[in-house]
Amino acid sequence: MRLKGKVVLLTGASSGIGEAAAMRLAEEGAKVVAVARRFERLKALAERAANLPGEIFPFAGDMSKDEDIKNSVRATVEKYGGIDVLVNNAGILDRFLSADNMEDEVWDQVMAVNLTGPMKLIREAMSHMLKQKSGNIINISSVGGLFGAKGGLAYVTSKHGIIGMTKHIGAIFADQGIRCNAIAPGSIKTEIGQTVQNPNMTVLNKVLKSAEVFPAAGEPEDIANLILFLASDESKFVNGATIVSDGGWTIQ
Repeated sequence: MRLKGKVVLLTGASSGIGEAAAMRLAEEGAKVVAVARRFERLKALAERAANLPGEIFPFAGDMSKDEDIKNSVRATVEKYGGIDVLVNNAGILDRFLSADNMEDEVWDQVMAVNLTGPMKLIREAMSHMLKQKSGNIINISSVGGLFGAKGGLAYVTSKHGIIGMTKHIGAIFADQGIRCNAIAPGSIKTEIGQTVQNPNMTVLNKVLKSAEVFPAAGEPEDIANLILFLASDESKFVNGATIVSDGGWTIQ
């Protein structure tokens, strides 16, 4: 097993990429603290993992709330004694709003979940990783973090920020045994698109046009397998990198 005994704190675990990753990591022996707002879904996920080599421990939390961020780290350390891997997966879209119609409430919420939340969770986990002199942080960005026409303004900005954060952490803490990498998925079959109401069609149509060459969406398991690779020692020489998994969307 590639993650036997490893302790993983994983956010956004109730559906999509997070759900698939929780199961994949538990299949390889990890003890996964699965965090999301929808606790009933997390409980069902933990039950599905009951016979796997690892285990899933459900924990209700909203990554835009400081108390939930602190409590998720505290619960992980109290239950398992430390944190080996942190996966910042929780994220939201922004209705494809742009600079001419961005709403303050939308901007603030997207930044809170997609960028500030991961920073605060890393900050909470870092003290434990520094004591261990080991740690592995995996941030889920997006092709929207590499290009301008792959989402709305707040989303694209937040995902660019995640990649910058990843590079900074990888550079500063490598000598402490801590590495940090990002994954930039393209279009993946998850629920996130269903949460968008009243999208700005000007931006959305440009995003969709850029995807016409490779219109097929990936599966959550495609990204879960990358998370597994980065969480394992097989990737021990990978640090500060952003791995694109988009079916070729950004080739041209």
